Amino acid sequence: MVGTFHHTIDAKGRMFVPARLRESLGDEFYVTICGESCLQIYSLEMWEAALAKLRTMPQEDQMELRPLFSNAAQCVPDGQGRIQLPQDLRDFVGLEKNVTIVGTGLYVQIWDSDTWKPTGEKEKGLDSVKAAIRKLNF
Repeated sequence: MVGTFHHTIDAKGRMFVPARLRESLGDEFYVTICGESCLQIYSLEMWEAALAKLRTMPQEDQMELRPLFSNAAQCVPDGQGRIQLPQDLRDFVGLEKNVTIVGTGLYVQIWDSDTWKPTGEKEKGLDSVKAAIRKLNF
C-alpha cells in the first residue's frame, strides 16, 4: 500500500479510495484513530491478526487498546469505490473536505490535506529519506 492521493469528502461523508489501494486492502477493511492527527485504514487480514493478538492479552492490556477498537468502523466500498467515514471519526481528526490519502506500506492513512502538507514536505527532506533507506537497508 503505497502512494499519496488527493481526494475530497462529499456532503454525505463519503471518500473515494483509489483503486490501487482497494486492491491491496480488499473488499472489506477497517478505519480507526491512531497516534497521529489522521485516521488509519487496515486490511481485513491485518485487523483479524490484531484481534487474534488481542485475545491472547491480559485484560489490562486489552483495555489499553479499547480506543482503537471502540472508534473503528468497518468499511465496504460502494460500486464507485467510496467508503463512508463516520462523522465522529472525521471530527476527531479534523477531516472536512480535502483529504490526502497516504500509503505507508502496511496500512493507509487519511489526513486533512492542510494538516498533511507540512508533514509530507518534512518527510521528503533529505535527512528523512536517508533515515528511511537506512532502516530498510536499501
